[in-house]
Amino acid sequence: MKKLMAILGMVALSASSFTAHAQDPKLSDRLERASIVMDEIMQTPDKGVPQSILAGAHCVVVVPSYKKGAFVVGAQYGQGVATCRTPHGWSAPVFVQLAGGSFGFQIGGQATDLVLLAMNEHGLQDMLHSKFKLGGDASVAAGPVGRNAAADTDITLRAEFLTYSRARGIFAGIDLSGVVLSQNSDDTRIEYGSDVPYEGVLTGHVPAPGNSVHFVHTVAKYFVVSKDNQ
Repeated sequence: MKKLMAILGMVALSASSFTAHAQDPKLSDRLERASIVMDEIMQTPDKGVPQSILAGAHCVVVVPSYKKGAFVVGAQYGQGVATCRTPHGWSAPVFVQLAGGSFGFQIGGQATDLVLLAMNEHGLQDMLHSKFKLGGDASVAAGPVGRNAAADTDITLRAEFLTYSRARGIFAGIDLSGVVLSQNSDDTRIEYGSDVPYEGVLTGHVPAPGNSVHFVHTVAKYFVVSKDNQ
């Protein structure tokens, strides 16, 4: 009887642990949409991110359906996922959010897919902070587009982040100066079942949850050349 009770207790404990770490459908959907965005952008003939940029990127942020609406006062907001290059491949993802605003006479609205690339060690260090402003705390530039596009301009070489957008099927570099990128600690906690440090995840010390493996593999498929092999 005692043995049976012990077994039942272990089963109950395992069930409770599974429940605590159950993967949220909302976050799984965001990860899957981020994978689709990367696939669709990179599979567009001669319109993707140049190979030299892919080779040098330290981190990748994908924000599916970044929303921008305006009526006199502009507002921008989006939820995304990020992964960074490690000595052993690309890290498990963390969740991030973009927020910003602008003032002026503007009417309209659109949803845009965004891709942000941290291009050097400074950009990587910015990613480990809880919040920073593009164009303020971190230098930013619109990224070059096209498989064979030149990526050696001064602004590209100096920028910590290169930014891209896709709206209505058109893929191009975009200026995101003034937009704030911050950690989404709540969603990251839900994904991993506990508080995990962003630095630990993005430096490769935390395994990727099952629902994020496709996203990590998708990034790895395109960002295949390490910086050391350029």
